[in-house]
This record gives sequence, C-alpha cells and structure tokens, in this order.
Amino acid sequence: MIPYLDDFLLYLKTNNYSSETIYNYERDLTVFDKFLADSSTLFNKIDKRIVSQYKAYLTSKDRHTAIKKEKTNIILGSKSLNRTLSCLRSFLKYLIEMDLPCPIPPEVVKMARTEKKHGQVAELADLVKLIESPEYLEKNSLVGLRNRTILEVFFSTGMRISELCSLDRSDIDNSGRIFIMGKGKKERFVYLTPRAKNYLERYLATRQDSVKALFIPYAGMNVSQTKKRLSPNYIQMKIKQYREKLKINVPTSAHSLRHGFATYLAESGASPVAIQILLGHESLDTTTRYVHASDKFAEDSHRKFHPLAKEDKTV
Repeated sequence: MIPYLDDFLLYLKTNNYSSETIYNYERDLTVFDKFLADSSTLFNKIDKRIVSQYKAYLTSKDRHTAIKKEKTNIILGSKSLNRTLSCLRSFLKYLIEMDLPCPIPPEVVKMARTEKKHGQVAELADLVKLIESPEYLEKNSLVGLRNRTILEVFFSTGMRISELCSLDRSDIDNSGRIFIMGKGKKERFVYLTPRAKNYLERYLATRQDSVKALFIPYAGMNVSQTKKRLSPNYIQMKIKQYREKLKINVPTSAHSLRHGFATYLAESGASPVAIQILLGHESLDTTTRYVHASDKFAEDSHRKFHPLAKEDKTV
C-alpha cells in the first residue's frame, strides 16, 4: 500500500477540499498503488524510471480501473493522463510538507504534452433548438418541462453541471439571482434571464413536495416520495439524446453550453472580466480559452479592422 494515503485524504478533507476532489485523488492514487503492486515495486523505491513506466502504463490498454481492478481497454487522453499525474505530484508535495519520507522530488513527475484541439461551439440557433427540445421530445410533459428548465438555467447562467445538480430552491431569490458555491469553495452569484426565470417558475409550480433540491427525479411520478437529486450523468445522457435527435453535428454537452454561454456573451460585447466572474474562473486566461471556442468574433473583427479589408475598386 502507498504509505500515508489515509493521512493525505484526511489532510484534503480538513483543508476543505470537496468530496468529489477527494474521491478523485483516492481513485487516481489507487491506480498508482495497483501499478506498484503489479510491478512488485515498493513505494520507497520509485525513481524516474518507475515514473516513466507508470506514464506508459496509464496510456496502455493494460491499465486497471481503481474500483473493479479490471482492464479498461481504454487509452487515457492527455488531459486525463495529466490529471492522474498531477494527483501523484500533489501527494509527493504533501509528503515533503509533512516532513515524511519522499522517494523522489515532485517535479520528477512531468506532465505529458497535450494536443491543442480547435474548440467548437454549436451555432446559437442550434443551441436554442437543443434547449427547447425536451418539451416535444419527452413523452412525459413533467419530465419535458423539468429538462427544458435545466437547459434554460444552464445557458442563462453558464454554471457547471456539478453546481446545477447541487442547487437548492433556497439558492434562488425573487430577482432571479442564484447563489453558487463553486469550485474551490469560491462563492459567486449567477443570473437568470427573464426567459429562464419564467420556465423555472413554471417548473416549481408543478412541485407538490417539500424536497429542498431544485432538480429532482420523478420516481414513479410520485415526487413527494423522492429525496434524491438528478445526477450529472442523467443530464449529460439527455443532452446527448436531444443532440442526436436534432442532428446537431457539433459535439454538444453540458460543458458545451457553458462554453456557448461565454462565447456568445463575448460576441455580444461583454467584458472578459465580467465573463470571468460569471464563470467563477480564477484566471482570465481560462476564460479566454472558453471564449475562443467560436471563430465568428475573430472573423467579424478581421473583416472590420483589417487594413486591406476594403474592396479595391481599381482591380
């Protein structure tokens, strides 16, 4: 076993890391522990060569899942690989901070080069179709109204899917402001458009229960019996279904709606700093990557400001 793992997880908890973050750290370090066990390597004997072998293991189909210990047959992408390596690096930093034995310096665990993909966001008209689609694609009218409300709130606020699933009714005031406890325990407000506020009021009018969660599953259509929240997986699955039925060819997910929120605010002239605050980003560079998901703003700027953009009448 990796030494001091339980202490590390307790350290994360006492430092107010989210339960999801702690779960991810535990899962990724369990994968590393399994790798060491399979290669008969003691933790205190790891070196640069072992780290290199671990990176190769993570990008092979021989990698085992943390929970079931089964082969995944799925090769990790560079971002997932770096998340796993970053977890190991954080654990090594913890050992040094606590004056515990650490076999290698954290900087030995180097990140992999990531591919730079050209970001894509569906056209605004397609996003609107997607948002409106649950009401006519769902056979059950209550499910259709609830799911449309979810998508309206998503695109109105630009919040993360984890933030949306954690919402309580009490988080929303009468003006349409929503109080968010976001990533890294950072607090912020996001705002509903009148359209989204209208759908949220219509959805809440159908609720005959006292459950505090804003979006709940209809367990046998007996709302008063359910104590659960909708899961992120359910929402992602539904967005995928709607996109496929509407034949929207640009890959679209809950995160894409967040990208679209930022992109179309920017194209309408919104300040990047304001978008940064609404998204809950710590760095403006992160916000800029979201806004770059569309080429329309760059294309319009090129046509408007390029010194040779005016048609040459002499040709």
